[in-house]
This record gives sequence, structure tokens and C-alpha cells, in this order.
Amino acid sequence: MKILVTGSDGQLGLEIQNISKKYNTFDWVFSTVNSLDFSRLDHIKCFLDTVNPCYIINCAAYTNVDKAEAEPKIADLINHQAVDVISKWTTENNKKLIHISTDYVFNGFSKNPIDENSNTDPLNEYGRSKLKGEQVCLNNDSNSIIIRTSWLYSSYRNNFVKIMIKLMEKRDSLNVVNDQFGSPTYAADLADTILKIINFKNWFSGLYHYSNEGEITWFDFANEIKYLNNFTIQINGVPSEEYPVAAKRPKYSLLDKTKIKNIYNIKVPYYRDSLEKCIKILQSKK
Repeated sequence: MKILVTGSDGQLGLEIQNISKKYNTFDWVFSTVNSLDFSRLDHIKCFLDTVNPCYIINCAAYTNVDKAEAEPKIADLINHQAVDVISKWTTENNKKLIHISTDYVFNGFSKNPIDENSNTDPLNEYGRSKLKGEQVCLNNDSNSIIIRTSWLYSSYRNNFVKIMIKLMEKRDSLNVVNDQFGSPTYAADLADTILKIINFKNWFSGLYHYSNEGEITWFDFANEIKYLNNFTIQINGVPSEEYPVAAKRPKYSLLDKTKIKNIYNIKVPYYRDSLEKCIKILQSKK
């Protein structure tokens, strides 16, 4: 069985590459922008026809949230139009698609964990492009699975955890936003969940939410990073207004994971346990 992983040089893609060693009965194909450029729509179908995967795990995305405000057409091309081509191909060829989306499809006005039936209302261009990607995916391929995730981090690539560690090593104090609530997602946990879904006895299509357990702010997250690295830096919680960025962020985007836990029998780790695993990996690389 052949599995194509797009965007395989990103955080999630690299974690899937790592975990794929445990699933050596599969025929793995890992594509990057060099082999499959999502900005070339005419190239995508030809690539898929040639590779002819049984499963596609679509990790490729335009993820620069602030830059998307100035480049909405490029974000839409990669996060929406390319997904349109892929999902049409999977339904025409009777293949299976797992597409990764984001909590940024929500406006953050909720006071309770957000489930898959909650209304979408993105606040920024990135969120709008990802929502349109979801919509064409579901419209084109009713057999597809979409997994929304949040606050993704890994020992690979650039992310909040690695940025915080670098800053904490150099500074005496640091300001971190304390009015945005959610839960981080260790990409290794999400990669493991995706493979469990593929190996599950049945395929249940539709929308799913996945992040680690726990409800925290970015300020709380930074303090856990500080604690696990034995840093002594002073971390100050500040409102979002004191940290101006181009794109608005949802104030509350805690995802309800009940559906994926019940249907696919997924056990979701607590965020602190996963963060500790990631930091141990980072420390071992020094």
C-alpha cells in the first residue's frame, strides 16, 4: 500500500517520516515543494497520476499567518486551490485523503471547547484560505478526513517551543501573550494518530479535532518551557494588544477531541507530558 505525504519537510511531515520506520510494510513517498509544487496546479494531477498513492496525507500548506495578510492570493492557491485539485483526484480514483487544517477557521469567541459542528468564522487570510480548503475537500471527496489542529510544535523546524528556548537562553525577561487560550499539539503525537487512523479497521470520513489535552495560554506554555529547561528568566504575561501582529488571532481555540477519541479510540496525551518528550529530544541534540 502506497502512502504519499505532501509537505514532508515541515514539522508534521518530518514526524511522519520518523514514525514511518515503524510501518515498513507501507510504500512511502515523501514529497516537498521541489517535487510537488502546490503553486503549480497543472503539475499536481500529473504527479498524482504518476505516483498513484492509495492514501494521501496532505501536510503541505502556506502557514505564515501574518505574511498571508499581504499575500492572500498565494495563501489561497496553496491552502485552497491545490486542495481542490487533490480532493478531486482522490474521489475520481477512489483513494483516501487525510487533510490537515487549523483552529484558525474559528473566530475565538467561544467560551467552551470547540467541536466539529461549531460555526466557522476565520479572522485572518490564513484562516479563510484553510477554511476554503476544507470546504472543497469535503465537497469533492465525501470520503476524506480533515483533522484540525492547533499550536503545532516539534523538535523539527521553527516553532514556538524552539523560539522560546533561544530567547530564554539570551534574555533576562520576556513578554508573552496571556489572553489567547488553547492547547498545543506535539506533531509527533498527531503523526501517531494519523497512522492509527490509517491502520484502523474501518474508515470514518469527516471532520475531526486533535490537539494535546489541557487548556493554557501562550504565557502558560512559555512558563512550562522555562521550567523544563531550568531557565531563570522572568516571563511577563501581556495582552494581545501589546504584541501587535498583522493577522488577528482567535482568543479562544481550545479544540474538543471527543469525536476522534471515541471513533478511532485515540488516547490523547496531556500537553506537559508531550512537551517534556520534545524538550528531551532537543536537549539531546545539543
